[in-house]
Amino acid sequence: MSGFKELMEKRRAVRDYEDRSVPVSLIRELLTDACEAPSGGNRQPWAFSVVTDKKMIRRLSDESKKNLLADMKAVRSPILRMYRPILSDESFNVFYNAPCLIYITGPKDVHSAVADCSLAAAYLMFSAAERGLGTCWIDLGSSIKDQGLLDELGITDDRRIIATIILGYPGAIPGKPPRNEPRILKIIE
Repeated sequence: MSGFKELMEKRRAVRDYEDRSVPVSLIRELLTDACEAPSGGNRQPWAFSVVTDKKMIRRLSDESKKNLLADMKAVRSPILRMYRPILSDESFNVFYNAPCLIYITGPKDVHSAVADCSLAAAYLMFSAAERGLGTCWIDLGSSIKDQGLLDELGITDDRRIIATIILGYPGAIPGKPPRNEPRILKIIE
């Protein structure tokens, strides 16, 4: 078992995966670890949808790309627009051909759901890194609007996608990107 500092060094945004499936039993272990995350009022509002079918992952990628491109017409976000070239590429898979995709959802009416589910995502990613798996939070993959796809994922109208995590055995692990020093506004002693 790694110490926490070592674990933080292991966890990277992996976008290159071996063509090898992750056993469902291992995915269940990761989800159990994710549920150890703290949550406001201990509500534990998270629920997970797991996809390992490559065709379904591709359908979800295409759906998200279509919706993001349409949103670009309505929203004048320079950050979103910088993705236009890759989102317009039919061959680009926003999930980088990862063998597993996990949607972490939270109830629309729980104020702390974004923070709670984000913590669950972090726990899941650290648990995966401990087991030699790679993960990446893919926000570009969260724009699913097609009701049929949401139904297939089991995501009901009262829930929203908060985190979209890809998972698999890394083909390559990127180096550590530069990190800024803490920006401390003030310390009051």
